Amino acid sequence: MIIKNPFHVTVFAIVCILTSACSRPVGDTIKNASPAGGEPITSTGVVNVNADELTLAKGETGTAVVRVQIQKGFHVNANPPSLRYLIPTELQLSPAAGVSVGAITYPDPLTKTFSFSPDAPLKVYEGEAIVKASLKADASAESGKHNLSAKLRVQACDDQVCYPPGTIDLTVPVTIK
Repeated sequence: MIIKNPFHVTVFAIVCILTSACSRPVGDTIKNASPAGGEPITSTGVVNVNADELTLAKGETGTAVVRVQIQKGFHVNANPPSLRYLIPTELQLSPAAGVSVGAITYPDPLTKTFSFSPDAPLKVYEGEAIVKASLKADASAESGKHNLSAKLRVQACDDQVCYPPGTIDLTVPVTIK
């Protein structure tokens, strides 16, 4: 096929360029493919959470420990966050029959500068962050195991972008003796 009209040559060239650019495999166009097999990166996919079991006597107060594991190469915003519009890491813990929830405390953050925020260092957690919650067993609490429902809200970021926030459901096991 020979194209003689300069306008048609230009249109043909543009169509060829667009077709080749749009025909790349998806893996080449997504900069941040998940290390776990090509799935898109999510905040809840790079953060794991578990709670240590806590044993309390009736009438006793203790500290529940929630371990937040952040995959290497990622961070989550601290609580409180550096800037008002950032989404903090936040634990919500529901009381159970005979077990009340007091203050929730967050670890001291790291302060780091990232390429997407070069002028404003951010307070973040990396690696393992330990969130603590004060729990009290009422004097009338039933003996045995109680599971407190909890939710951890996180927004994971790497050194270039932040991913949509997500919520991780977890259980905090408490044994009343």
